[in-house]
Amino acid sequence: MANPQEVLAAERTLLAWIRTGIALMGLGFVVARFGLFLHEFRPVGAASLSAYEDSGPIGMLVVGAGIAINLWASVRHHRLVARFRAGDSEVKSTGPVVVGVATGVGGALLIALLQGAIE
Repeated sequence: MANPQEVLAAERTLLAWIRTGIALMGLGFVVARFGLFLHEFRPVGAASLSAYEDSGPIGMLVVGAGIAINLWASVRHHRLVARFRAGDSEVKSTGPVVVGVATGVGGALLIALLQGAIE
């Protein structure tokens, strides 16, 4: 029998991951539309500002990451609750660490990309 506190804690964790995935999808949308912003505010008569005006693929990649996190979190939650119901209360936390490292690397790459766009 699963401890209700463990199941509810797992549900709160799932909701936090869902919130993170939704935030990434929103950020991806903003990044995808940022090229349009750059295009509209470039000086009159100027050629293309930079190669980063077409930020659609990067934005779609970030939206895809948000979708992947939501799917992963849902599967992880289902498996975790099943283990709790089976009497196993040990929690493996390698998945969140991988997601944290991946978002950190993605942020560093975004900084490098923006650094190239500013110069």
